[in-house]
Amino acid sequence: MRPLSLLRTSLTWTWKLMTALTVIGANLALLMVLLLVLAVLVRPTPKIPDNCALVLELKGDIVEQRTLVDPLTRALSSVTGSSLPEETLLQDVLDVLETAADDRRISILVLRTDQLTGAGLNQLLDIARAMDRFKAKGKLIVAVGRSFSQGQYFLAAHADEIYLDPMGAVSLQGFGVFRLYFKELLDRLRIKVHVFRVGAFKSALEPFLRRDMSPAARQANSLWLNNLWSAFCRDIARQRGIKAEVIDATINHLDRRLEQTRGDMAQMALQTGLIDGLKNDDQVEEYLAAIVGRDEDGRTINQVTMEQYLATLTPSYTVAGDRDQPRVGIIVAEGDIVSGEGGVGQIGADTLVEQIRKAREDEHIRALVLRINSGGGSALASEQIRRELARTREEGKPVVVSMGALAASGAYWLSVDADAIIASPLTLTGSIGIFGALPTVEDSLARIGIHDDGVGTTKLAGQGSPTRALSPVLARALQLSVENGYRLFITTVARGRNMPPERVEELAQGRVWDGDTAAELGLVDETGSLEEAVRKAAHLAGLEQEKAILLNRPLTLLEQLDLWQSRLIALIMDPAGQPTPLLRFFPQALSTQLTLVMDRTDPRGLYAFCPLPRRLSLKP
Repeated sequence: MRPLSLLRTSLTWTWKLMTALTVIGANLALLMVLLLVLAVLVRPTPKIPDNCALVLELKGDIVEQRTLVDPLTRALSSVTGSSLPEETLLQDVLDVLETAADDRRISILVLRTDQLTGAGLNQLLDIARAMDRFKAKGKLIVAVGRSFSQGQYFLAAHADEIYLDPMGAVSLQGFGVFRLYFKELLDRLRIKVHVFRVGAFKSALEPFLRRDMSPAARQANSLWLNNLWSAFCRDIARQRGIKAEVIDATINHLDRRLEQTRGDMAQMALQTGLIDGLKNDDQVEEYLAAIVGRDEDGRTINQVTMEQYLATLTPSYTVAGDRDQPRVGIIVAEGDIVSGEGGVGQIGADTLVEQIRKAREDEHIRALVLRINSGGGSALASEQIRRELARTREEGKPVVVSMGALAASGAYWLSVDADAIIASPLTLTGSIGIFGALPTVEDSLARIGIHDDGVGTTKLAGQGSPTRALSPVLARALQLSVENGYRLFITTVARGRNMPPERVEELAQGRVWDGDTAAELGLVDETGSLEEAVRKAAHLAGLEQEKAILLNRPLTLLEQLDLWQSRLIALIMDPAGQPTPLLRFFPQALSTQLTLVMDRTDPRGLYAFCPLPRRLSLKP
């Protein structure tokens, strides 16, 4: 066969193969879309039997806004078997508890927390309060678990009865702030991190400057940690009918307590009064069956799951009835604050400003609630958001900020002009301070024989490169810029909170405060949940009914397909989370810190950031 003929034949068969693959791919895509639509539309309403148990099994992280996962990532995960983050919406849990409390078909609540991996302390408090209202209706709550971390146990303590597996444990350890410090490592690598900051308590960059926590940071952290821990223990003690001191004594003298039970953690929890009994899975089922009976097939107890019950409800803060009815708009903002649109896990200033602007221009939205959970970020981005909130207020629409687990530094900055700031008693807020940082590696390069040299027209030409030594002119300029940003922060808080700048200065210096203390100091107006914030906004707007709606940005086609696909996958698979290997911990900790100082989303390099977690890990 001639070369030209061979080439022609190869191209012909290649084209036919590509055409066939295109047709097959198009048909598969169409089939997938049809299946996704069916998964969304064909959802039979579960039947709720009489005298049944509502099983509240909390899974993954408690969140207030689901993380969007692109369809490709989700599809690959289903093929490779890798896990996706599992999440439970806080509002779904609250809706289920509030509705079930008045539902005569629901006799008891069974709380299972074994798969709960993370939540904010404020979220745990909101769920606990909803459980208390359930109990106030004369209904029983039974908490069961193979083991309880202290966050899981906080919820379990609000049950009437707690049963633990005989091989399990209640792991109470206390709260703490511990970080890795890299000063000696950086010195050995001859890496210089030039830090510019204002605030004795602004400790975000201490890991690069010290080998341990500074006395100022230790003092400030001890204050809010002890306040939160005291509130945590008092709540458990009140629910369990024990003294708060018993909890501290059990933790601090764990070895002695365990000696009395010959190392049996479950028996120790029973003797201490933390639980009511020891039951394995079979014994728990028999106990619950004696209360509510079994289903028609006799396979399990007469029950309804949270997901099944939720399918019968209209979720709160969604459009129902007259769309033209005046409402309170709710915008949820969670993550680090950055300039631009932002990405997953970030609050993009442009994106959030656009959401606020649309709410302001919507005649049916009479007031706005910003629900924020953030440690701050870019100073400029925070200021952009503050201005938009202030403009909304100036144009006659009340603005209320509802703080989640963390609303500190830049997140506090953007909040100060609101008509009201409502924080949870367990919120961490404040952290009024500014910093900037620039790492350089000229000494590291010189050590291996690499040198940076050249010419420029000014003293600042070529400055800002990590390979060049930092000029004294630029260093002093950066410090002056940081000091200017700090003064602006102080002035902004003083004006927004109607406080003398001198008083703000006393509360600033980067210091973090718990919600209760922040309310006493005037940094926030009152403590409460999102529900109280909606109520406050409705009152300020003169609305007779406290109707509210979540103002989510319109979903793209890919995001809509993602939601449809997630519902389909939820019907056929239950991905299990994978623990992070211990060997990854150190590189991740260093990477997190380096990301902080290498970030360049703020044009002036100024950051109002608090490095505390927005969510408490509930697994050891």
